[in-house]
Amino acid sequence: MAKEGADMTEETEFMIEKHGGREAETVETRGDAKEMRAVVLAGFGGLNKLRVTKKPMPEPQEGEVKIRVKACGLNFLDLMVRQGIIDNPPKPPLVPGFECSGIVESVGENTKGLEIGDRVMAFVNYNAWAEVVCTPLDFVYKMPDDMTFAEAAAFALNFVAAYMMLFEVANLREGMSVLVHSAGGGVGQAVAQLCSTVPNVTVFGIASSFKHAAIRDSVTHLFDRNVDYTQEIKKISPQGVDILLDCLCGENTGKGLNLLKPLGTYILCGASNMVTGETKSFFSFAKSWWQVEKVNPIKLYEENKVIAGFSLLNLLFKQGRCSLVKSVMDKLLCLYDQKKIKPVVDSLWALEEVKEAMQRIHDRGNIGKLILDVEKSPTPLMASDSTETSEAGEEEEEPEGDNDSKERMPFIH
Repeated sequence: MAKEGADMTEETEFMIEKHGGREAETVETRGDAKEMRAVVLAGFGGLNKLRVTKKPMPEPQEGEVKIRVKACGLNFLDLMVRQGIIDNPPKPPLVPGFECSGIVESVGENTKGLEIGDRVMAFVNYNAWAEVVCTPLDFVYKMPDDMTFAEAAAFALNFVAAYMMLFEVANLREGMSVLVHSAGGGVGQAVAQLCSTVPNVTVFGIASSFKHAAIRDSVTHLFDRNVDYTQEIKKISPQGVDILLDCLCGENTGKGLNLLKPLGTYILCGASNMVTGETKSFFSFAKSWWQVEKVNPIKLYEENKVIAGFSLLNLLFKQGRCSLVKSVMDKLLCLYDQKKIKPVVDSLWALEEVKEAMQRIHDRGNIGKLILDVEKSPTPLMASDSTETSEAGEEEEEPEGDNDSKERMPFIH
């Protein structure tokens, strides 16, 4: 049996009534089951596959925690999920999202360590973009008292991934040098902050030129992603760099390996170059694959170089290393309490604004993390744009040019 406080039950009923409106007209009510809003991906493809709809509210199973979600993180990986270019994605319709923050509303049997009302952040194996989620206790962490829900949703995935790549995989130490692609993104900014906790670390950042003014102070050297950064880096550090974090893949793989010093470590942590248009492109996928330099183990041996891959979500959900991740989270929260690190939030978006939020991250327009704020009201101009759908996630026709003629102004930090 789930333990549930009466005050939380009343809040749940209030939230459902508050957000009912016209959305309730588009779904069938399943008896007296409680419902919630959620972003549903009806099928793999473009932005028109996303809708906000009503779904039955989940209840915690044994060992799980039920969270009233306040904020959700949006990552570039979510774009890849939408387009269907990740390995073995769940069959749609599905609710995207891998991280959130909120308040513990109830816990399942044999679930100890958290109390109703605790402020928490959590990893979720999909289903995070909803008003309520249930996830195993091992994936849930208490928030610091002074951390906001938006900051918490921007913290877990970015900082855990950055920390584990730098310290668990690459063994970052004093005096080393690090090159990070997408330095203006959520992970890039987390990498830069964590590097600053180690003496005399040189950080080379690669980012779009329009981001340089905002992030220049966070790195040692900053280069435009559209120029030949390899030659510029070699001018400063002729031997290259000790650690290279590549979230792009494609042609950058070969460049990265050539930039490594002896005993240097190249870590592939993404493949954003595979995403070019709004929908999956076989040409982009094939081009990215073709441009990846074929790794010769003998050459690695001769040059004393290390090549690695890192996927935090696979580590958590497929490889069962949640205890290691928890130990990393404990270290990160100590650094947060010491005010040595702080998540960078780019902007806040309502659930109904998920299409516009995804477009912003697709355009690489963000500095830091994009957040879906569950309690934020959408801009009236487009309030109904992402909500007209059936419970099955079937799409309604959109007028031609509709998305081009409307714009939202999110809350920008």
